[in-house]
Amino acid sequence: MGNKRTPLVAGNWKMHKTPAEAGNFTKLLLENVNQQQLNGSVEVIVCPPFPALAAVANKLAGSKIGWGAQNMHWEAEGAFTGEVSGPMLQAMGCHYVIIGHSERRSNFGETDDMIRRKLAASFACGLRPIFCLGESLATRETGRAVEYCRKQLKAGLDGIKIAQPDALVVAYEPIWAIGTGKTATPEDAVEVISALRQEIAQMYGEEMAGGLRFLYGGSVSPQSVTSFMKEEDIDGVLVGGASLDIDKFTAIIQSTADLRRKDD
Repeated sequence: MGNKRTPLVAGNWKMHKTPAEAGNFTKLLLENVNQQQLNGSVEVIVCPPFPALAAVANKLAGSKIGWGAQNMHWEAEGAFTGEVSGPMLQAMGCHYVIIGHSERRSNFGETDDMIRRKLAASFACGLRPIFCLGESLATRETGRAVEYCRKQLKAGLDGIKIAQPDALVVAYEPIWAIGTGKTATPEDAVEVISALRQEIAQMYGEEMAGGLRFLYGGSVSPQSVTSFMKEEDIDGVLVGGASLDIDKFTAIIQSTADLRRKDD
């Protein structure tokens, strides 16, 4: 089986962990994860809150585990009190930035246009965005999940050029499955992700669509990850709550690495 896309396991810590707690967790992560396993079988990153980025970067520097941020502003600098820019994140060694998470959309009023500007800004400063999208339960129950997610994808990437497939990651996170303990079925996820891949093919061509990684997110656990990672179209997971628990996060990484090695 197997596509040649390296699966990505990304931990979104949300508003958890002080710098000291983040540093301690990262040290444990390095001890628990066999660095040799990360050679091509799985890519791992963590996305701590802004104040903990330096502590995490110090611990992970020189390792095979990367780090990213949970959000950024679309301007490089300016009078935007409380905001953080892409160049600042890049200066802290961030490889990735999460953009368009449903919590940003619902709690902080982020629109498709704001997300499009953030995506454009992240590409401009060399950060790889993890572009999140997903439908509400009401949208899913009326049978419009695929159409809704395609629309979000098109709106976020409207007019944006992408240099190569590894410059972007798309995370499908059904809103009704985030932090609720409910997970979509692998079939639900594949239906949406395969439609999004077709949309990328129409926008950017087949080569881009074939190389671009799509993640599933939404109450990912050590128990559920295997069923998602067995699907050819799913290239990894964006992990929320379970990424705060060293045993659970390590188990998710291990399962993903094991599955991919069997496929190779």
